[in-house]
Formats: sequence, structure tokens, C-alpha cells
Amino acid sequence: MATMESLIGLVNRIQRACTVLGDHGGEGMSLWEALPSVAVVGGQSSGKSSVLESVVGRDFLPRGSGIVTRRPLVLQLHKIEDGKSEYAEFLHAPKKRFTDFAAVRKEIADETDRITGKSKQISNIPIHLSIYSPNVVNLTLIDLPGLTKVAVEGQPESIVEDIENMVGSYVEKPNCIILAISPANQDIATSDAIKLAREVDPSGERTFGVLTKLDLMDKGTNALDVLEGRSYRLQHPWVGIVNRSQADINKNVDMIAARRKEREYFETSPEYGHLASKMGAEYLAKLLSKHLETVIRQRIPSIIALINKTIDELNAELDRIGRPIAVDSGAQLYTILELCRAFDRVFKEHLDGGRPGGDRIYGVFDHQLPAALKKLPFDRHLSLKNVQKVVSEADGYQPHLIAPEQGYRRLIDGSISYFKGPAEASVDAVHFILKELVRKSIAETEELKRFPTLQSDIAAAANEALERFRDESRRTVLRLVDMESSYLTVEFFRKIHLEGDKSTNTNSNSNAPGPIADRFADYHFRKIGSNVNSYIGMVCDTLKNSIPKAVVYCQVREARRSLLNQFYAQVGRREKERLGAMLDEDPQLMEKRAAIAKRLELYKSARDEIDSVAWK
Repeated sequence: MATMESLIGLVNRIQRACTVLGDHGGEGMSLWEALPSVAVVGGQSSGKSSVLESVVGRDFLPRGSGIVTRRPLVLQLHKIEDGKSEYAEFLHAPKKRFTDFAAVRKEIADETDRITGKSKQISNIPIHLSIYSPNVVNLTLIDLPGLTKVAVEGQPESIVEDIENMVGSYVEKPNCIILAISPANQDIATSDAIKLAREVDPSGERTFGVLTKLDLMDKGTNALDVLEGRSYRLQHPWVGIVNRSQADINKNVDMIAARRKEREYFETSPEYGHLASKMGAEYLAKLLSKHLETVIRQRIPSIIALINKTIDELNAELDRIGRPIAVDSGAQLYTILELCRAFDRVFKEHLDGGRPGGDRIYGVFDHQLPAALKKLPFDRHLSLKNVQKVVSEADGYQPHLIAPEQGYRRLIDGSISYFKGPAEASVDAVHFILKELVRKSIAETEELKRFPTLQSDIAAAANEALERFRDESRRTVLRLVDMESSYLTVEFFRKIHLEGDKSTNTNSNSNAPGPIADRFADYHFRKIGSNVNSYIGMVCDTLKNSIPKAVVYCQVREARRSLLNQFYAQVGRREKERLGAMLDEDPQLMEKRAAIAKRLELYKSARDEIDSVAWK
């Protein structure tokens, strides 16, 4: 399985790519929205900023009275190797790296003012910030404006409703995880965050409760009823946080020291000491990251379905736009064929080892297939009870006299049928690798980059050919398995029968407990199971060698020598207008076509990456 860091890191990259392309969806849900993230919700002065800074381990958020967060802040955390320098990047300033986090704070404030002015207005246009640090976990957090109950001077009367609507637009989405921040020194029943979370997530399955300012509670009181789920139960555990004091903030006490101080508070607290291992900002970040990974895995089928639907829509849009017509059909045909040959050379280099990727096919045969064969449930199928059942059913009303031939054949047929699963899985695994190599080869063929239309045509033709090769390969490997069932190796059973007769007397034990007939029957059926298991082992060794040969012959060999053969024939028969459409470079349409092609590539890349990372 993929690690939590690789899967969440992949989602972060895809979300960032979606943002760069402005892919936030139209009428339906966008890929960005389909990928889970964490929305941070809380009232003003609830400690929201302190929680975020504790999770990041840096001071980087603007501070002040009233509504400080006036635009959503999409905060993507990327864990990097220990020892590397941490830095931040804004999407609106992609070429600039911030290593001074005071400058990050100023940039957030300046970018907020750029949209809202220096007023106290709010805007739903998000700021996108990525932080790369060894002190974080991979995570996407969305910091939202603090919920408020009244408008202050300089704000419209609708500000309370506007903020609720903005926050609601994020947290009502089914893929949004809600981080509800509530101060411990206020009654949980009055918590704005919990009230909103309850409205959009009544079951509490998407809500994580965070209790801040535990150290500021009145003496003699504590928050155990909340933290232990008695006051307000959620499906996930409550997490307590100790914010930095204003004195620490004024002294610029760094967040790493603040984290250490927070740990010491919980470890030495008489009230919360027994919960110390599940309290604090560090634990919260790990908890969220782990849960986010779980949610991502659960959502993979629906994410893939959305991606496939969007890919179909984008392909249809490309077809709708149409292609400019070139002049000379002979020159067009020659150009198209030369571009196809350039792609074919790159593809063969991947297969033959000139470029990386082809070696993964060998990995299927050397690792994946043997591992799948080892997991087949022969021990269950050839258990004493099942052998006795199969043999008895095969005998019918009259038991066998010497060797239960029909029982043997049924046991062997049933065992051999298990090989079909690994055989088909090998075919599909090689098919996926070949599809990925087609995608990589198109991307790496420099000559094709000017012609997104032709890229799509080649990809479609190549993938169509790979589907044909896969179908033929599947039929072939299943025939190999069926062949093993249709004709058994007689000499194998004659040999073990003779060996069994010689050892019958030496293996008998007259002193064994139980009736002699029962002992003989158990021995008899165990012997049958053992014989069948030995034969299946021989068949397994045969298929372990023959399945890769069939897959290479039907898929890899055919892909190498005839991937675009049908495409060549189709292109040769096309009319001048259709050839011109394949080489469309109309300047008025190129910008739109390029944007669609980028989105299409994003979705295809996202699908391939999610498949390759999520199921490792």
C-alpha cells in the first residue's frame, strides 16, 4: 500500500495543479472539490490562528482585532526531508520563494487588501499558500473567516450572514473534513463552530472537535467532560490545545519551543495527564493526516468515476471545437506519419530500456505473479473436509473401489480454476504499464507538442490497440489454464500411486487411537489432498513460466511492432479536410484548445497517478 505521505502529497499536487488551471468545476463537482481537505472553522478569538500556526510550527498569520481572516486561505503543507530549509510559495507569486515567515504574514495581508481593499469587507476568492517544511505532515487546510454575531463599524449589516454562507459553502461539501475550534473557557453549548458543524454534519462523522485555551479556564474547573465526549460526543476524539500566551507571542517564542511547552503542560497536568498522548497540536496534525488518508482511500472509486466523466466531457469538447484545414493533403499525411514514427521510436525506447519504464513489465512477472500464486487458497480447497466432500459427491451412490478418479479430477479442476485470477491480473498489470508508457511517450515526443489534436488521436489509437492486445492476451492465458484442466499428466499419478503402495505398510500405525476404519479414511483423504497439491504445484511451476510468455507474445511484442498499424491505415484513407483537422494550429482556437488539453492531461495524469500510488 502507498504510504500516507505519498497519497496525501499526491492529492496536494493534484489540487495545486487544478488551481493553476482554474479547474474548480462548472455546474458539477470539480476534481479539486472531490479531493478531501480540512476546513478550519471557529468564532472570532477562538484560537483558530494559534492552532494553525502550531500545526505548521511557524508564525505566519496576520493578527489583530476583529475579522483578520477576510479571505479563505488554502494552506497546503508538504513534508520535506529533515535538514532541508523550509520555505513558502504563493500561487499568485509562483516564482518567488519566501523563507522569512514574517514576509509570508505581510504577503497574506497585502494580498487580502488587494481584493478587499483596506476595509473590513470579506471576499470568497481564496489565497493559495504552500509551505514546505520537515516539521509538518502532508495536509491541506482551509482557514476560513471567523464566525461573528454582530457587524462592527465599517462592515455591512449582512457581514454575519455573509461569513456564515462562505463558511457553509466549504463545510457542507461531503468531502470536507471540519475542524471545529472552540475555546475551553466558554460553554461548549454556545460554540459557533460546533453549531455550524452540527447543521451540516449531524452525525459528526466529518467533524473533529478542538478545544483551545485549556490553560485559561477558571481555577477548579476543567474540560474533561468535553474532551472525554460526555458533554458533546463526536465520532472522532476531541483534541485539547494550549495556545501560546500573549507574552510568548510578544517575546517571539518560536513554535517549536511552544510545542515543547505544550507537551510539558499536558504531561504534568493532574487533570489531563492521562490524555497527554492524545493532546496537542502535533497529535492533531498527525490525527488529521491519518484520517485524511483514510477518507481519500474511501473516495478513490468516486474520484476515479468523476475523472473519467470529466475526461469524456473534455474529449467531447475538443471534438466540438473542430480543426483548421491545412493546404496540401500529401504533405499533411507525410507529416502525420513522421510524427507517429517519432512517437513510436520513443515508445520502443521505453520498452527496450533506452528510457525508463519498460523494466516494470519484468517486475510483474518476477514479483507480482509469483506473489499472487502463493496467496491462492489451495490449503482451504484441499483441506481434509473438502477433499472428503468432493470425493464423496463424485462417487455418487456407489463408493470408489481403489482410486477416486472422478474425485481427483474434480479437485484438480477446482484447484486449477484459481489460477485464472493471477493470470488475468498479470494481463491487466502489463496493460496498465503499456498505457502509462504510451502517455509518457506522447509527452516526451518533442515533435508532437505543437499538435494537441494529433496527440489525442495517437493516444486514442494506441489505447484502442492495447485494448485489443489485452483481450487477446486474456483469452490466451485463460486457454493455458483451461489446457491444464483438459488433459492431466497421467505419469505423475502413476508414479505417486506406486510410491504410495510401497509406503503404505511402513506408514501405518496400529497403536493410533480411534477405529482403524476412521484412521484409514483420514489417511486416505489426506493422501488424495497431498497428491492433488503436488500436482497443482507442478501446474503452478508450468504456468509461472507460460503466462509471462503468453503476455509478452500477445501484448508487449504486438505493442512494439504494430501499435499504430490500424491508425496508419485509417489516416491513409482520410480526406484532405480530416487530415487538416489533425494538424490544427488556428491561432484563434489554439488558446482554448491548449487549455482543454491541459485539463485533459491533468485528469489523465491524476487518474494514472491515483491508480499507481493508491494501490501500491
